Amino acid sequence: MARVILFNKPFGVLSQFTDVKSPSPRPTLSAFIDVPSVYPAGRLDRDSEGLMVLTDDGALQAQLSSPRHKTAKRYLAQVEGAPEEADLEPLRRGIALKDGPCRPAPCRLIEPPALWERDPPVRFRKSVPDRWLQIELTEGRNRQVRRMCAAIGFPVLRLVRWRLGDWSVEGLAPGEWREA
Repeated sequence: MARVILFNKPFGVLSQFTDVKSPSPRPTLSAFIDVPSVYPAGRLDRDSEGLMVLTDDGALQAQLSSPRHKTAKRYLAQVEGAPEEADLEPLRRGIALKDGPCRPAPCRLIEPPALWERDPPVRFRKSVPDRWLQIELTEGRNRQVRRMCAAIGFPVLRLVRWRLGDWSVEGLAPGEWREA
């Protein structure tokens, strides 16, 4: 039976168990998860938060991380500025980035979600509004949500992966994990 772990990756943590490239140590998964033989199914940027799925099943790992399988990933993104629904149309149609066109990404404006506090907090500026978006991807390019939002003029301030396939980060505090 495959072992599946759902982990709420905090901001600033690398989505790997070791960090051999940095001269100064950076937090990795090993500071939170002491379970042998599980590996991340996909990556989540150091400056992103939320759900990571780890498993000891190589086939499941490949299925979840390969764009070929089109596993849906839901993100909550706090963006700088005040986009309107019409501003999101390029994302819904499939925006072109430098590395090629993206698949259409269902997205919508949402009310600010009830999330945990981020450490460090997102910088607040009274003169610059922000809004929250919910975005669904079925591919997983490097920093894709950030690049898509920047391409339509609304840079991401905070990014949280909320769902991966049927699994959600709901009920997990940053740094906590549970078996699925």
